[in-house]
Amino acid sequence: MHYTKKITEDIIWTGASDRRITLFEGLYPVNDGMAYNSYLIKDEKTVLVDTCDKAVSGQFFENVEAALGGRELDYVIVQHMEPDHSATLGELVLRYPGVKIVTNAKSINMIKQFFDFDIDSRAVPVGEGDELDTGSRKLSFIAAPMVHWPEVIMTYDPKSKALFSADAFGSFGSIDGSIWADSKDYILYVGEARRYYTNIVGKYGAQVQAVLKKASSLDIEMLLPLHGLVWRKDLDLILGSYDKWSSFTAEDDGAAVLYASIYGNSAAVADIIAGKIADQGKKVTVVDCNMKQHSYAVSAAFRHKNIVIVSPTTDGGIMSSMEDVVHAIAAHNLQNREVFVVENGTWAPVVRRKVTELFGGLKNVNVSEASFAFRSSLKEDGIEPLERLVEAICG
Repeated sequence: MHYTKKITEDIIWTGASDRRITLFEGLYPVNDGMAYNSYLIKDEKTVLVDTCDKAVSGQFFENVEAALGGRELDYVIVQHMEPDHSATLGELVLRYPGVKIVTNAKSINMIKQFFDFDIDSRAVPVGEGDELDTGSRKLSFIAAPMVHWPEVIMTYDPKSKALFSADAFGSFGSIDGSIWADSKDYILYVGEARRYYTNIVGKYGAQVQAVLKKASSLDIEMLLPLHGLVWRKDLDLILGSYDKWSSFTAEDDGAAVLYASIYGNSAAVADIIAGKIADQGKKVTVVDCNMKQHSYAVSAAFRHKNIVIVSPTTDGGIMSSMEDVVHAIAAHNLQNREVFVVENGTWAPVVRRKVTELFGGLKNVNVSEASFAFRSSLKEDGIEPLERLVEAICG
């Protein structure tokens, strides 16, 4: 049974949700599943914008067939070759042997790496500013390299003023009935949108800024991403968030309190610090890095101006769960943050030194002098440095 959604009279959502997936890309926990978006434009020519993941191929092909309503498929635009969007491309060619594949040179080479069908005979190569005439509209293409693969393109439809934005402006999570972002409370939605951006795209802030600059010259009334919900109003919400995230600008002056703990002593200190920061009216996100995969800590670090790392020393280094977090934050090129390290070492604390080394290559990231160490558990002599740390964050 097909399940499609009308975006406009001649643009139809043909995607599907996978609610059984637990790890996206084999790495990121997705408690609410994942949406894979695909869109059919019905003009004098029919144009499918991207395909879907293998996991939802049955629903996807039923949707495409229903949306076509007996017509042939003339074009498929490949905006992004990652398999969660292109894995069904080979089967699409078998089902619609006359289809032409519109994409750029990098994607054509990648198609040859992923598939065995003859791409050269059906390829329609496009680049920045090129147009595809479909009848009543001329679709144009925007190069978006490293957002988040090097071959990514976006597609602009001047008739509907819609930007098909590939992986940009997406989110973790499935489609729950409504395809529209305005059906959700943005405060609730933005958490998974942030975690998606910071972990999937976050490293490439400069490239995202470049694409945002290109998009600002277009008359855009809708954003149609490949994951998450479609934006038809209040676009400034998601565009504003992307501007902050991609410029490594904190959303607030509070703190991400990230901790790892063995017997609960480091966890207790993290809770005390978080409570004192919150008492000063600052926003706080606390992440137990033993229990939460590192993507949650990366998202929290992007959100807040200050990062507090609380960790014991184990085997002469950072506790492994916290070490994963520190490496992930560094790998995502976070900038413009103040870091406070609270290290727990029964005999030889080294966490601050290790964190300083790992963050050494990040731009405008400073490990504060207000960082401090305690031995095994916090005693009375640890209260004063803890208060100084909180004052440095909130002052």
